[in-house]
Amino acid sequence: MRNLTFIVLIFFLSTKFLNADTPFFIDFKYILNESDAGKKAQNFLKSKLENGLKNLKDKEKKIQNEEKKIIDQKKLISVEEYKKKVTELRSKVSSLQKDRNALLEQVSIQRTKARNELLKNLNPILRDYMKEKKIRIVLDKKSILLADENLNITKDIMKLLNQKLKSINLK
Repeated sequence: MRNLTFIVLIFFLSTKFLNADTPFFIDFKYILNESDAGKKAQNFLKSKLENGLKNLKDKEKKIQNEEKKIIDQKKLISVEEYKKKVTELRSKVSSLQKDRNALLEQVSIQRTKARNELLKNLNPILRDYMKEKKIRIVLDKKSILLADENLNITKDIMKLLNQKLKSINLK
């Protein structure tokens, strides 16, 4: 009888401690992509990238047309004049490539800035939520192989984030 009482006591104590240390998880990628501020930031960056690439495409077409003109004029102009035009054309192509790289770099920097801003606002929300619910550990979903969906707190955190952060200033 004494052994049975001891075993029952150990069982209750262990379940109490196990529940206190149950790790919950959150899907950071989902929050970054689906929160109000995250969606607005993504739409802004997507639009900026598309417009920039469209402008670069227009410049590229102009350069291609200019190249055709130079090729058509090759026999009509002097060798020096031809070399000068080819050099100018190469300079324009180089400038176009620099512009494309600058656009991609700028969008990448802004994407990182938006992500950091979102995470900066998410951390205190998550910390307060953990205190309120007496949660000791929260893991990122991508680090978990398999878990009970009842341990997923993503939607709760997303609601709190959407209330606090409506958009991110990326201008």
